[in-house]
Amino acid sequence: MKEKNNFEKLSEIEINRYKNVSLNKDTLMAPGETLDDLQLKGVHIIQKEDAFRFGVDAVLLANFAKVKNKHTVIDLCSGTGIIPFIIAGKTEARKITGLEIQEEMVEMANRSIKINDLPHRMSFVQGDLKDIKLLKTLEKADVVTVNPPYKLKNSGILNPKDKNAIARHEILCTLEDVIAAARVLLKDNGRLFMVHRPERVADILCLMRKYKIEPKTIQMVHPNTKKAPNIVLVEGQRDGGAYLKFEPPLYVYKDEGGYSEEIDRIYGRI
Repeated sequence: MKEKNNFEKLSEIEINRYKNVSLNKDTLMAPGETLDDLQLKGVHIIQKEDAFRFGVDAVLLANFAKVKNKHTVIDLCSGTGIIPFIIAGKTEARKITGLEIQEEMVEMANRSIKINDLPHRMSFVQGDLKDIKLLKTLEKADVVTVNPPYKLKNSGILNPKDKNAIARHEILCTLEDVIAAARVLLKDNGRLFMVHRPERVADILCLMRKYKIEPKTIQMVHPNTKKAPNIVLVEGQRDGGAYLKFEPPLYVYKDEGGYSEEIDRIYGRI
């Protein structure tokens, strides 16, 4: 059996689960769900116990995205909204919208909005990012974030109705669909921030240039200093000038064990 990679071991923020936080929160939760504390200004998120749950890649992307005060943010492939909720807790973004095709995920995310009392800043829209008419109804964004399905559609036998498969495989959208949608949604000079796998870097950069989103920054994320990167973070700018820089690599673990100082800082432990 293939050994679990180190990112799966760090599959979630170290969370506190609240079974009975308050009567109001209990009434907004369904059986089989958990209410997880993101440790960011009291922000919580509802997740299914036995379904796809957010991982370190979402946390790293939310930290990587350069969101300023009063920015408008759109998160594609939003799932239950982990990236929008982290951004809401870390920044003063004016408006944060999540776009997600699975109705059940959107319904859960909208309940998380109510729990956090954030309807003035956040919303989730159920829809297909390939629907250009829908995209054009959304306010143009200063920042688009996306944690897209990583695996190619033809990599294994898949059930197209499997929620976990939809989150992991390019069943309902491809990498090109995601970048084309970002082109429509971004303001002039707006920024796209994406997390993906290093083996797709060539595809990411070629498609960004195809849709006139100029790659600006790349950061590789490694399990430790002795292992190859498992995650890549990429920033692109709509109609930006040609200039690409590499950030220093980020290491999740120390070589001798335990989380790195960088990860502890991102998670707010130091």
